[in-house]
Amino acid sequence: MKYPFVPLPHRGKLTLPGGNRLAVIPTLNLEYWDLVKDSSEPYYAGGPPILPDTLPGNVPDFPNFSWREYGQRVGIWRLFREFDRANIAPSCTVNAKLIEERWSIVDAVMERGWELVSHNYEQGDLLTNYAHNPAEERELIERSLEIYEKAIGRKAKGWLSCSLRGTLNTCEILADNGLIFFCDLMNDDQPYLISTPKGNIVATPYSIEVNDFTIFMRRGLDTDGAITLLTEQFNVLYEEAEETGLVMNIGIHPHVTGVPHRIRTLREFFDYAKTFDDIWWPSREELAEWYLTCHETHIPQPNA
Repeated sequence: MKYPFVPLPHRGKLTLPGGNRLAVIPTLNLEYWDLVKDSSEPYYAGGPPILPDTLPGNVPDFPNFSWREYGQRVGIWRLFREFDRANIAPSCTVNAKLIEERWSIVDAVMERGWELVSHNYEQGDLLTNYAHNPAEERELIERSLEIYEKAIGRKAKGWLSCSLRGTLNTCEILADNGLIFFCDLMNDDQPYLISTPKGNIVATPYSIEVNDFTIFMRRGLDTDGAITLLTEQFNVLYEEAEETGLVMNIGIHPHVTGVPHRIRTLREFFDYAKTFDDIWWPSREELAEWYLTCHETHIPQPNA
């Protein structure tokens, strides 16, 4: 995978569709964790724990497992109500194993017509486990894509790796399977093209900072602090977007934001953002499809 280094001031102007100024993409991560693994190695579950003491994979970690499962049983349904109330469609990433084991969640997303982005198989099985075995990485990716296609009724168009940890081979495997966008990179406020031997793929912005894992679990902000952070991010990007179109991503996990004492974060931010009439709320696929029509005047490819 390769992409050119072109600083923001050296790029062509991006003019978002419909005369909009800023794109906002709330990304709702629908993930599944195994209770136990066939391993005595510490089990990293692709995100921060609520209790920090790591157990071997073959020993059930009920506090951390059930804390995460709260998001599937309760938190996601609270989030659904909040998105419905705001009339905002999030981009939903989904582990293939959640499709197999928690179909009611996927069904609720499909009933609403929201986007589903392929998100690996199981949250604790990182692609970096296969960094030196591209054949096994390809097998895992293609198995995840096959489960997605069979259940959702269409081929996946985009991918987010578990814990944002892909390999040097990931984009090439995705492009070879016809995917058009990739969400792992956090180095920009605009989309751009990644080139691979199998074709180009669009990097759609993601953020580990504007993400409830970091906001609440790593930085320890309270609900008011989170609202301030989201509003500040929005305001600065909105001001800068007078010159060129930008993208704001919000990473959301049902077991973190979907608890009662944090749900106000989204309610108040959505209420604020909806007072602006020049905000685009695209799916990631919409963003990628649009960008493919205008990338040449934004960041020309080296061989163009």
